[in-house]
Amino acid sequence: MFVRATFHLSGKVNRHNVRLWGTENPRAIVALERDPPKLIVFCALSQTKLYGPFFFCEKTVTGTSYLDMLQLWLFPQLPVDSGDFVLQQDGAPPHWNINVRRYLNNDLRHRWIAHVREDDVALFTWPPRSPDLTPCDFFLLGYIKDRVCVPPLPRTLVELRERIDAAVMTIDRMMLQNVWNELDYRLDVCRVTQGIHIEHL
Repeated sequence: MFVRATFHLSGKVNRHNVRLWGTENPRAIVALERDPPKLIVFCALSQTKLYGPFFFCEKTVTGTSYLDMLQLWLFPQLPVDSGDFVLQQDGAPPHWNINVRRYLNNDLRHRWIAHVREDDVALFTWPPRSPDLTPCDFFLLGYIKDRVCVPPLPRTLVELRERIDAAVMTIDRMMLQNVWNELDYRLDVCRVTQGIHIEHL
């Protein structure tokens, strides 16, 4: 499972394509800075290891840059640790790119979970709007953000990158085991509640 997030110097963190549904309207207006300095970061995790961070050079991740990262950085590392893995990705436009799906259909048949088309050879379709079932969302992003976005905030992208690197280095094998135990619990809750909202988690 993986997460791709944008860390801004302002302390804002944007997790792409995740919508957390509130129980009431917050009735708030938030002013956003246009094109603030930022880093787009990718991490993946397994039961025993965290892969990353990988920092994208581009200001926007495209299907081409995402596929390059998969082919040149992530996938060469995975078989060294385990040949038995499944890639889980959401419906972000780079993941939905035809070349990405073609590559996954050819090289990772029945071993990827995502937003799919009828002709895709995925393991299964991941349910939309389900960050409560994704360890990278319910654990990793918040954990890193809590360690990176603390006063005084970083003043440069180099300092921001160093903080992200340092935060990732603190995640150990025991933490990852606890995260996967939590995922098992969340999946059990989903089965018992037959897939209804479980925002109380």
